[in-house]
Amino acid sequence: MMETTMKLLFISLGCDKNLVDTEFMLGMIRDAGTFDGQPIEMTDDEYQADIIIINTCCFINDAKEESVNTILEMAEYKKSGTCKALLVSGCMAQRYKEEILQEVPEVDGILGTTSYDEVSKVLAEVLKGERVSDFHDLSELPETKMRSKRLVTTGGHYAFLKISEGCNKRCTYCIIPSLRGPYRSVPMEQLLAEAKELADQGVKELILVAQETTLYGVDLYGEKTLPKLLHELAQIDGIEWIRIQYCYPEEITEELIQAIKTEEKVCHYLDIPIQHASDAVLKRMGRRTNQAELRERIAHLREEIPDIALRTTLISGFPGETQEDHEELMEFVDEMEFDRLGVFTYSPEEGTPAETMEGQVPEEVKEERRDELMSLQQEISLEKGDERIGQELLVMIEGKVSGESAYIARTYADAPKVDGYIFVQTGELLVTGDFARVRVTGALEYDLIGELADEYTE
Repeated sequence: MMETTMKLLFISLGCDKNLVDTEFMLGMIRDAGTFDGQPIEMTDDEYQADIIIINTCCFINDAKEESVNTILEMAEYKKSGTCKALLVSGCMAQRYKEEILQEVPEVDGILGTTSYDEVSKVLAEVLKGERVSDFHDLSELPETKMRSKRLVTTGGHYAFLKISEGCNKRCTYCIIPSLRGPYRSVPMEQLLAEAKELADQGVKELILVAQETTLYGVDLYGEKTLPKLLHELAQIDGIEWIRIQYCYPEEITEELIQAIKTEEKVCHYLDIPIQHASDAVLKRMGRRTNQAELRERIAHLREEIPDIALRTTLISGFPGETQEDHEELMEFVDEMEFDRLGVFTYSPEEGTPAETMEGQVPEEVKEERRDELMSLQQEISLEKGDERIGQELLVMIEGKVSGESAYIARTYADAPKVDGYIFVQTGELLVTGDFARVRVTGALEYDLIGELADEYTE
């Protein structure tokens, strides 16, 4: 008799930190082997799925909406499809567990942000017909012995390494500390074991993520140990690039700058989410920095590492933001010329101080201000791209452009999913994950065009 399999559809919403949790859950389910005596295989077809798991996000309103719609959409397959088990995990589950259980009877199991390591257990109980809700204390770190069991979903040549969980900062617009708990670092030996495991699986680029990477180690080792972690990760064979994201400007130390500067594998790239440049707005946001410090930090980074690519994110239309504040921010962006920049319109989150602040900005004004910032950034980005013409850069091949003799690749200045690409025109056969030297021949608003430099390097 042929063994039947159960088909699992996994939907991961939100940020790359959430994706890491998803990859751990997938690994745990894979390693559990069988459920109800049946092995599990992956599917991306919701009509066929016996099990649907949604790892949700609720960082801002759009994300919340997407999570709600996805849950309701998938709940329909309990009635019209073959779905026997619908599980919801992640930030939305943490925040609205009561509401989800009450409003969506089709949801069979729900997991909080610190209990994703229980996914196999919850799934097994659900398949026996129980309705399960599994939440742990927010100051716990999910059982990280499971870390090596991760199933990488990003294509295999790059992976995110989540170095800590939670956050102690209390920015007035942000809900994360109440969903993800206080700041707690993952012990270094676990991260190194995980990184080695990823390198053995063919990962060449590690992208360090956390709510805030700069504070890594403070809780475990009594000091900021991100530089030490970088030096250790750089020793791992097979890892070629290490990229750092989510660095709060006030926490960037000289030691960290020197580690980026001297450690060959660490990309000259830093993601510094500053959110604004007007001191009045920064203060209301509960940010621990001001414009003078931001200017000093950025100038110092560029002085020490001239080719550093700086990325930032901003919020437009924060409560109380005046037209003058906005113009001050525009001026700052114009002067600083960030290499990469993203803008979110302010989203009022229930239970945050900013939600009840006076001076809420109308939606259309937020969007206008966002569009102004983005169109300015577009000009800056095009200018910066033009400056790159003629340069020779090392790139990582991401894939082939279908039907053309060209490849999509990334330079050290491009993080996956958020930054641009370089399109490499060549008749040679290149393999995804390979590195090649490319001469830049043209620039678009956010992307570059190039061709292989004379010598091809592995």
